[in-house]
Amino acid sequence: MKKVCALAKMKSSKLQNPKSKEASSFKLQPPGGCARASFGIWSLGFLWSLEFGIWSFPFCLHAADAPQRPPITGVSHIALFVHDVDKSRAFYKDFLGFDEPFSVTNKNGTLHLTWIKINDRQTIEIFPEKEAGSDRLNHIALETEDALAMRAYLASRGIKVPEKVDKGRIGNLNFNVTDPDGHTVEIVQYMPEGWTLREKGKFLPETRISTRLMHVGILVGDLGEALMFYCGILDGKEFWRGGAKSNQLSWVNVKLPDGSNYVEFMLYSTLPEPDKRGKQHHLCLEVADVEKAKATLELRAARIAYTRPMDIATGINRKRQLNLWDPDGTRIELMEPRTVDGLPAPSSTAPPPRLAADRTPKAFGAALRGPIAPPPRGVEERR
Repeated sequence: MKKVCALAKMKSSKLQNPKSKEASSFKLQPPGGCARASFGIWSLGFLWSLEFGIWSFPFCLHAADAPQRPPITGVSHIALFVHDVDKSRAFYKDFLGFDEPFSVTNKNGTLHLTWIKINDRQTIEIFPEKEAGSDRLNHIALETEDALAMRAYLASRGIKVPEKVDKGRIGNLNFNVTDPDGHTVEIVQYMPEGWTLREKGKFLPETRISTRLMHVGILVGDLGEALMFYCGILDGKEFWRGGAKSNQLSWVNVKLPDGSNYVEFMLYSTLPEPDKRGKQHHLCLEVADVEKAKATLELRAARIAYTRPMDIATGINRKRQLNLWDPDGTRIELMEPRTVDGLPAPSSTAPPPRLAADRTPKAFGAALRGPIAPPPRGVEERR
């Protein structure tokens, strides 16, 4: 019976050099396929896993005995730290037209977290900042139909998971894992008794500038490692690459396996300072007509004294888009779902940027978290 070994490591033939000259030539196609990636067995895989902390230990499983991945149906939310909660509420509610279905407080009565509702399954979570001038990204979250099965599946693939799946304060099952760049990725299952489904069909005003969170953007330093996690393990499908320059790759888009949302990798050679990451750590809202969206926002701008330019442009992906900026400098991208001429934009074949010497995988997690984000904590602590 064919074995699937957790020491198997994905690499892209055009992305990175082998870490060992003794790497085996044996290759496996990753589950679900990843357009530019393949698995290779690496003699130094276990040493790397000890340093990086994603793969806990080497082991092999018979394919028939390995837990199966439950559906990953979409991006549930992006969670952001904000400096001034009232200003952020005004931006997302009075300007963008969303509503706030519920919030939770700390033991002393101060706000711990509030939700901005995009649709019945997607939100923006707002956390009061822990430290000024820090990275605004708290975490991203992916929805699954079975959190318990997802935990078992990720553990079988060597991903460090919590001992159990807990129920959060709003009644959903969720737990955290960490991607190769140190981003916290929450896995969430909406429960029938949870607040998310309790408020189904509510808090959905006609004023919403968008009804769909198209994608979330995260900084990625090592493209090969990110593809291994999001494609090789989570079974995402890479579908487009683009570059601001013709000779260097800037973005890679990976669609979630059982939904239409995607994660956009924002590639870099030198990691931006924590307070300069709002352009890369962003969210994209789908709009049918960006001209109409702009006209609506121009009428609302005075409500919050929004004075930044609202310029419509056609992106490298040939879709019309408009960038907004929340009070903390996080980019809110409004994008039409189709290209300007209905034809797909060609994918870039340029290489990814070369990392600065001090940006090795070993350093990614601490660097990306910046001064405030601790290692992933239990769901109950965050929620």
